[in-house]
Amino acid sequence: MSVAMKRKAIIAGNVELAQDVYSMWLDAPDIASEAKPGQFVSLYSRDGSKLLPRPISICEIDKQQGKVRLVYRIAGNGTREFAGMAATEWIEAMGPLGNGFNLEGRKALLIGGGIGIPPMLELAKQLICEKQIVLGYRDITFLEEEFEAYGKVFISTEDGSKGTKGNVIDAINENQLEADIIFACGPTPMLRGVKAFATEKNIKAQLSLEERMACGIGACLGCVCKSKEIDHHSNVKNKRICKEGPVFYSEEVEL
Repeated sequence: MSVAMKRKAIIAGNVELAQDVYSMWLDAPDIASEAKPGQFVSLYSRDGSKLLPRPISICEIDKQQGKVRLVYRIAGNGTREFAGMAATEWIEAMGPLGNGFNLEGRKALLIGGGIGIPPMLELAKQLICEKQIVLGYRDITFLEEEFEAYGKVFISTEDGSKGTKGNVIDAINENQLEADIIFACGPTPMLRGVKAFATEKNIKAQLSLEERMACGIGACLGCVCKSKEIDHHSNVKNKRICKEGPVFYSEEVEL
């Protein structure tokens, strides 16, 4: 893969999917040609006082049209700025960044929680095997209908408004789901539960970690997680989520 560079991308569309959740398509052939499921793109604000980019997971990849889709939640002034942008405007982007998922398994369990749900969509499209998809929300749901084209979808909501009341592990247990590989992306408490479940069931698991990032390219050591082995870059037991990750096998990291 070539070195990712900051470049101007044209916004092909930017719409609200649910409250404070937006879907943005970028016309970015250089990014689309190299992108893989589980990678991310860093978007830059036009406000000169906001020097650091905002990392956003890639939701879909259209290599033929040279476009990538980013689904993001408004979390601060930077993402609020992005939500106000319209089609035909340009935005500075760098990507694809990070290491994505390894495509493997015969019967896969895809688990997404909150804003960790979007990157599972491209993975669901590219995995060629039997797929069961578990999506966890607090209350308001999004994207679930798009997943239905790629596997059987199970939903959990914290308030019980749809699907299983509880979390993704509750939905897995309630529906007695089994698999030989787990792919998961979401907040750390969810991933901790997924790792414990995978360990108990002796199932291989790939986890995409969420963390606040600064540079997005591994230079600042601002987004590290504890690892089982000593990292050759820092010589301590940690790994850079933006560089070695965001996807790790569950046995590689401590949560």
